[in-house]
Amino acid sequence: MSKEKIHLNISGMTCVNCSNGIEKFLNKDAGVKSAQVSFASSEGEFTIDTEQISKEKLISKIELLGYGVQEDFKHLEAAQLKAFTKLKYVFTVSMSLTILIFILAMTSLIAEPLNMYLVFALASIVQFYCGSRFYTLSYKALKNRNYDMNVLVALGTSAAYFYSTLVVFAPTLFPEHLRFAYFDGAAVIITFVLLGRYLEECSKQKASDFLKKLMTLAPEIANLLQEDGSTKSVDVKELQIGDKVLVKSGEKIATDGVIVEGKADVDTSMITGESMPVYKSIDDEVLSGTLNTNGVITIEVSKLSNDTTLSKIIHLLKSAQSKQIPISRFADKIANIFVPTVISLSILTFIVWSLVGDMQNAILASISVLIISCPCALGLATPIAIVSSVSKGANEGILIKNPEILEVIKEIKFAVFDKTGTVTKGEISVAQTNVSKEYFSLIGSIEKLSEHPISKAIVKYLKNNDVAMNMHVEDVDIFVGKGIKATVDGKTVLLGNKKLLDEYAIKISQEHLNMYKSELESANGVILAAIDGQSIGSFSLEDQLKDDSKQMIERLKKMGIEPILLTGDNEITAHNIALQLGIEKVYSEVIPTEKYGVIERLQQEGKVMFVGDGINDAPSIKQADIGVTLNSGADISKDAGDIILVNNEMLSVTKSINLSAATMKIIKQNLFWAFIYNALGIPIAAGILYPIWGVMLTPMYAGIAMSFSSVTVVLNSLRLKFKKL
Repeated sequence: MSKEKIHLNISGMTCVNCSNGIEKFLNKDAGVKSAQVSFASSEGEFTIDTEQISKEKLISKIELLGYGVQEDFKHLEAAQLKAFTKLKYVFTVSMSLTILIFILAMTSLIAEPLNMYLVFALASIVQFYCGSRFYTLSYKALKNRNYDMNVLVALGTSAAYFYSTLVVFAPTLFPEHLRFAYFDGAAVIITFVLLGRYLEECSKQKASDFLKKLMTLAPEIANLLQEDGSTKSVDVKELQIGDKVLVKSGEKIATDGVIVEGKADVDTSMITGESMPVYKSIDDEVLSGTLNTNGVITIEVSKLSNDTTLSKIIHLLKSAQSKQIPISRFADKIANIFVPTVISLSILTFIVWSLVGDMQNAILASISVLIISCPCALGLATPIAIVSSVSKGANEGILIKNPEILEVIKEIKFAVFDKTGTVTKGEISVAQTNVSKEYFSLIGSIEKLSEHPISKAIVKYLKNNDVAMNMHVEDVDIFVGKGIKATVDGKTVLLGNKKLLDEYAIKISQEHLNMYKSELESANGVILAAIDGQSIGSFSLEDQLKDDSKQMIERLKKMGIEPILLTGDNEITAHNIALQLGIEKVYSEVIPTEKYGVIERLQQEGKVMFVGDGINDAPSIKQADIGVTLNSGADISKDAGDIILVNNEMLSVTKSINLSAATMKIIKQNLFWAFIYNALGIPIAAGILYPIWGVMLTPMYAGIAMSFSSVTVVLNSLRLKFKKL
């Protein structure tokens, strides 16, 4: 036996039942050793015995089921966009026609019988054009013995539609008091279920964007150094280990490597989350996708393009996206039992009434059973609650991208937080200074000439203290990774780290040295200042906590959720921040790939929510049971998250938990009310009361009961609007 593992991009799947159906069908084939299909990522992984089945044969089997197999990610994306556009169009048509049907059914704008024929024509378009997907999907579901919502929708709307059609065109088949049409009911069911599918597809479309953006982070072209010292632009994929690559100021680094010449401040925030640029010189490692903010460096390639840290992050993201999320859609679960039960009851009703010799009751009662079991309320229960929840969340600055997380939010055991830009402001600011104010104008005039984040922080601090920064500056020298030197008003000024002052043999006073050491021990950055060879003090720099971070942690603890800090920062800084927040558990100095691993290990003990904002956080956001990101964060992390805090407020973390829990409660209540009507109505529709009291629930009353259950569900969902989070 010769095994081969094959990855395929599958288009045309509209719900998780599609992926389950493909798996079930192919796992029955003797040549397929394993089949795993992800609806979320539209990817399938198959292990086949090449002696029994070829790749081409495997693809043809998938296509026979009605799905497409796309050549690559680009073609898959195009196919998904086409399907999404069609769904949007069909939903718009269905909604427009349903409104027209209601207007015609409720008013007397057009005389009968023309009005009735017009309603029939419009309802037919909704039933067989807009609702055609439910017939197709029902057929596929029944073939795989999977009785889902599609079967209920097709069955219920068909019963209402065909009964109404007979009433319109063959009214003499029914007694006069039974001649009622239910076209509006069938149309509204199809429209609302399409709305649910449309919202689901919106979420899925956005979720697929992040991989594409991440793939464009690293440059495609690199400046390869030739033996004669000249450079040649080459595709990054052509680079080999040991090649020398030139990276100019302002350019992104093409691949992982080691600096062999030059020095530069490198912005690694997109990979490590480090807020300040890191000084890099000879023998230091640099990563693909990071930015050379100043300086010119030559790096020696240490990893091929498909093995870089960035490539590994992409791999982790794909892996997280492809995982089989335990989606438990209540309606579909119950429908698997409900649908066969309703069909059986309808047939049983027909048989029983036939046996007692009453064919009219046999026909009417069996139809009534199907109509009252029409899943209008069942179909509305989840989408209406989600629409209300998303609307409420948007008003509170919370965007719930993935409604599936509603099911697990109540089970959260750990809430894990990134540090920089998440619980802290992610901006360097001056915490304190012991430099005399008489030097502020001089220092500000120099610092405003630099675009370095530290210079900007000092300038902002001085500006807040109303310092004028317009002195004439000359002979400016910028020392990468050390600081700046300039002449102002005839004075030579040095601003930078201790290494720079040591190079100029500046003696630092004991008082200034004590503050310098104290701030370093507190994990704060320090910029020293000297004028004409004399130390004049320093500026202490820090990344401040957000105003509501501490309150948010307190609320989480009250909910019984353990907060955890997970950061790439050093141990001193991490514990200092955790102490201020009241967090006991801290993971520090963790690289991006290790963050992902920490989340995985925590998941073995319980459900995990991860809150982060950087590109480096994206794999952890996807891996966590609930991924939360901030609107101020990187686009990729926003695409990867299940929830986006649009207002960037940390209190919205606990608000989103409260909102999700409330939404889940509403959905359960909706399902209860949807089924209680069926539980009571179906036996009455079958005629159980007729032998005792002569009571028979006609199709008209079955339709009213069905509509009333829908109203109950809608009103119950609207309560979310008034929920205090």
